[in-house]
Amino acid sequence: MCRLFGYVSDRPTAVVDELGPEGFRDFTALARVHNDGWGMAWLDEAGWTRTARSPASADDDPEYARLAARPLGAAGFVHLRWATGGLAVGLQNTHPFADGPFAFAHNGHIAPIDRLEGMLTTASRARLAGTTDSERYFRLVVQCIEQEGDEARGVTLALRMLMREFPNSSLNALLLTSRHLFAVHVNSRADSPRAGLRALFESPDAIPFRHENEYYAMDYRVTDTCVQVISSGLNAPGWSPVPADSAAMIDVATREITRLELLPV
Repeated sequence: MCRLFGYVSDRPTAVVDELGPEGFRDFTALARVHNDGWGMAWLDEAGWTRTARSPASADDDPEYARLAARPLGAAGFVHLRWATGGLAVGLQNTHPFADGPFAFAHNGHIAPIDRLEGMLTTASRARLAGTTDSERYFRLVVQCIEQEGDEARGVTLALRMLMREFPNSSLNALLLTSRHLFAVHVNSRADSPRAGLRALFESPDAIPFRHENEYYAMDYRVTDTCVQVISSGLNAPGWSPVPADSAAMIDVATREITRLELLPV
């Protein structure tokens, strides 16, 4: 379970500039819960997908603050990890997972993991490095993109498969490629992790905004220069809810938003 923030801008930009100093502070403060690592992905000026990640908590890592203040690229995302129980905290399990032009981060839990891994080809399983369901989700997405020869068709195929096989899971995710940012908000039958949150705080009033009942909610906002998407947790104006059980593809060059058709025709 994690927090996500993604953006596609008309120019190289910094995470701090897109969220604003106060918004960035509030987002980073969510690391008091999501303190099992952080990661970033971005497209550099040459269009290459770059990543950075650490198993340290974002609010204690100066590298996180340094990178967030730099205009790394015109498109990218940030991930704060709260490790699902039983999954190790370490670099290989830290998001984003990357392969060539693809970088991926997930907010949710897909179980059982061995059933998810069974959906992978031998070649996809050989690329696994860690033990998380999220990395296996990523490998299935890349596998489907390679099978279809098209990013939108591949992501759609992977989501249809997962929605059918794991209807009670949260598939919330961000996928950055050299051409697109995909934002996935599929979780309508997944429960918020109330027990885990209540164990961390002395009272329900101390739990971060919208976490107890809308943990898997996602919001978006569109300005003249940027399209942004974010997990719940920021109590700020200007954001609109992402439709339930939906996924969108944002064109890096034009910022055009295309909704994917997740229900089979």
